[in-house]
Amino acid sequence: MYRAARFVSASLPLLFFLGLVVGPAPVSAQNGDGTKTLSLDMYMDWERVSNPQVSPDGRHVVYTRGWIDQVNDRWESTLYIMNADGTRKRELIDGSGAIWSPDGTRIAFTASGDPEGSQIFVRWMDAEGATTQITRLEHSPGSLRWSPDGTHIAFTMLVEDEESWPIDLPSRPEGAKWTEGPKIVTRMDYRQDRRGYVDQGHSHVFVVPADGGTPRQLTDGMWNHGNPQWSPDGSEIYFSSLREEDSEYNWRESEIYAVDVASGAIRQLTTRHGPDGGAYPSPDGSLIAYAGQDWNDDTYRNSHLYVMNPDGSGVRQISGDFDRGMRGSPQLMWAPDGSGVYFNVNREGTRNLHFASVDGGVTQVTTGNHLLSLSSFTEDGMAMGTLTGPHGPGDVVSFDLDDGGNVAQLTHVNDDVLAGVTLGDVEEIWYKSVDDWDIQGWIVKPPDFDPSRKYPLILSIHGGPHGMYNTGFNFGWQEHAANGYVVVYTNPRGSSGYGTDFGNAIKNAYPSKDFDDLMAGVDEVVARGYVDEDNMFVYGCSGGGVLTSWVVGHTDRFRAASANCPVTNWLSFVGTTDGPGWYRNFEHFPWDDPSEHLRRSPLMYVGNVTTPTMLMTGEMDLRTPMPQTEEYYQALKMERVPTAMIRFRNEWHGTSSTPSNFLRTQLFLRTWFERFGTHDDGDTRAVSDDGGS
Repeated sequence: MYRAARFVSASLPLLFFLGLVVGPAPVSAQNGDGTKTLSLDMYMDWERVSNPQVSPDGRHVVYTRGWIDQVNDRWESTLYIMNADGTRKRELIDGSGAIWSPDGTRIAFTASGDPEGSQIFVRWMDAEGATTQITRLEHSPGSLRWSPDGTHIAFTMLVEDEESWPIDLPSRPEGAKWTEGPKIVTRMDYRQDRRGYVDQGHSHVFVVPADGGTPRQLTDGMWNHGNPQWSPDGSEIYFSSLREEDSEYNWRESEIYAVDVASGAIRQLTTRHGPDGGAYPSPDGSLIAYAGQDWNDDTYRNSHLYVMNPDGSGVRQISGDFDRGMRGSPQLMWAPDGSGVYFNVNREGTRNLHFASVDGGVTQVTTGNHLLSLSSFTEDGMAMGTLTGPHGPGDVVSFDLDDGGNVAQLTHVNDDVLAGVTLGDVEEIWYKSVDDWDIQGWIVKPPDFDPSRKYPLILSIHGGPHGMYNTGFNFGWQEHAANGYVVVYTNPRGSSGYGTDFGNAIKNAYPSKDFDDLMAGVDEVVARGYVDEDNMFVYGCSGGGVLTSWVVGHTDRFRAASANCPVTNWLSFVGTTDGPGWYRNFEHFPWDDPSEHLRRSPLMYVGNVTTPTMLMTGEMDLRTPMPQTEEYYQALKMERVPTAMIRFRNEWHGTSSTPSNFLRTQLFLRTWFERFGTHDDGDTRAVSDDGGS
């Protein structure tokens, strides 16, 4: 690891990036009253923690610490170790995702290795600390799992399919340089955002000796296999897949299987019409817990928890009528005595630990206005996880599973950055929207907030559309607030964390119903008397970009907007995004009846737009591809609406995974808003009449 990059002065890259943006420089981190506030250059010293894993004897914790390599403009990760009480923190080795061997003598993790890319390593946790690279794979491994006896490690990896369309070209002349052959695509789901083409093969389950050797492939066929889990006796590995002919056409279907480690024989455990996945065997192997639901065509529905016998019989639901935060296949962690499973639940902007008993029923283990995620625990119930709150960035915490209210913070990775910094207050709000829905939101206020003053407002809209804004620390919003803005963010209908009915309320209606809830939220904050209604702005990415472009086509109350990574034309989007699932979010296929696709497309309302609207999208985006931005940009130009298209390099979906692009995103947003905001003299700064910058 290039350590020098970690300690480069954060002020240098900030000055460089400021030179790229037209508009005023950011407000100083020192207010006139002497208060130190959050500044954008502090982001370059920001750190993250994840995946704290407590050793089987409860003495040590290994966790991943992420930091910004300022020279190479990327996030890096390092494994750290500390005592279970948080003392003796020290760097262990470069890498991430460590897991302890069952006897606690070793850890397995992934890091860059030979010949290239991510590889599996094992480190002995004795005084010598010997480390061995145990794989030399062509593709990156994932989902590492130790065998119960510690002799093998299971993992998943892409296996390339055999060439299915060979052609014999005539021989080329000696020395000829012919064009490379075409990319041949025959699969429905052939590319994924942040990965590119994924149709060169399928994901399979492997095992490799823990002291190194040749990986052995356990699954076969033209199917993807995921989430491997060993049986307690080590004889089988459970996994999720859909090993059926034409499985790519079976929407929302998956099953649970078991593969015999010795013979490779595979047996199917579930047969339900609907998705089942995430098989977790109990400590004694007598039960398997998993998540699933009956097939449906809802756009949102929470899963239920089930247990079954190891042969697939005796299926029964144990989560009762619990209806929060279990969409998909959550990670389930069995209590050591086999009495039930622990799982993290997103609920009304928070995340806390819950427990489902094998006898039925769900109870909440931890409470609080935070995001708490359990990662591991010992047999005597000492738990490790991460926690973030409105003013607390994520850190490693510990607590007792029998006393979820006694949470101890073990790391303080950003205390140095935030030393002496005054953050903006975060206020939770609830308000009524149309159709008598109760909507939750939050307000971030400037650090020197004075309710007698008038502040510009920024409305931030989440994506998904089934996302959930939450109470976790948000650097971007706090930095906007430090620059004098009131930031408002809400969870309109369709958001997760409020139950299936709330999430599914936008079925065949998105984005119109969300719009009503967002505008009601703005009205709620404006009514408090401290918002300058002549200086209100709106932005969002992905689903938030959809809604931003919908907002400007249906109201002119915002002074300026930024529709980031948006969908603007559903008709052209459903066949060009990364996966066929969006076809199912409409009552009819577009070739049968395109009217709904057009009616719900922001592009169809561009003639109403008068709000200056910027668009920001990653050039590699496969989720909301760049043509969606280009269509809307050209339409705005034709309508002579002030606009700009910001095409982010080195970004897939979103605009801020690269550290410098996070800085640019913040600055482009504010300079665009400031350009069109009114000022003390009543003037409005604007671009030329034809929308040119």
